[in-house]
Amino acid sequence: MYLQKRSRILRANPAIRSMVAETHLRTSDFIAPLFIDEGKGVHQEIASMPGYFRNSLENTVKEVKALHDLGLKSVLLFIKCKDELKDNTGKEAWNPDGLMQRSIKAIKEAVPEILLMTDVALDPYSSYGHDGIVKNGEIVNDETVEALVNMSLSHAEAGADFVAPSDMMDGRIGAIRNAFEKNGFSKTGILAYSAKYASCFYGPFRDALDSAPGFGDKKTYQMDYANRTEAIKEALQDVEEGADILMVKPALAYLDIIRDVKNAVHVPVSAYNISGEYAMIKAAAKMGWLDENKAILETLTAIKRAGADLIATYFAKEAMQLLQD
Repeated sequence: MYLQKRSRILRANPAIRSMVAETHLRTSDFIAPLFIDEGKGVHQEIASMPGYFRNSLENTVKEVKALHDLGLKSVLLFIKCKDELKDNTGKEAWNPDGLMQRSIKAIKEAVPEILLMTDVALDPYSSYGHDGIVKNGEIVNDETVEALVNMSLSHAEAGADFVAPSDMMDGRIGAIRNAFEKNGFSKTGILAYSAKYASCFYGPFRDALDSAPGFGDKKTYQMDYANRTEAIKEALQDVEEGADILMVKPALAYLDIIRDVKNAVHVPVSAYNISGEYAMIKAAAKMGWLDENKAILETLTAIKRAGADLIATYFAKEAMQLLQD
């Protein structure tokens, strides 16, 4: 049989496959989300996220050092707020002596080279478990934005390199950017969750922070997973308002959205390989249904191939170790 073109030549062995690969994972691609709890000596595995832990601050500092030694460039901090500190205003979120603010200072002091990102949303601090202030059963937008601005300023004052608003309130990126400019934080970046969908895959994360909504759902502010064009609109608006990096969340069921956003904007695009996606691989691997290490690298490569410049993932440590091996 005569063939003018044999495509398999470029797949013949590991050397040529590596040389012509179109997508490459690097340790600098990853952002590691970290969960921080009050107390000392806390190292508590999250039941729905096997192998992932909530740590007290001193253990978090140790983890950041270890991750940085592996080559990680950035971490994204989330804190678990005590129930007695939660209310409908979220005011604990901008307490200068709060857990988040103390964590920022401690981590930056211990590992000054790490790029420190911080979650900005009210749900960990809300007695209702929602990302905004509740009035008459409604999550109100503009008052919530004021609270998010206060929260962002407190993170910048503590030393955060980037704030990461994950709330999906209208206008919050512009409000935060304006506040940063007026208060001398022009060097503090904003990673905007621009296309964050109302997804069923967030369940394990809400277990980690005890932040599930106390009533209803989050569909009045998080996006409808049936929508595609809306993501482009939200992304372009956030860029116009001053976002430095955009986030698409979740990742695996939204690879088309990652590509659409990447094609539409001229800023870096990140994707969040979320807790439910992590838990599915862990559960299938535990049952012997797939090879966990191969699944990790294939999943993360797919997210990057779709267009993500950065990937927030609970597999960051494993992926870096696999890439080094």
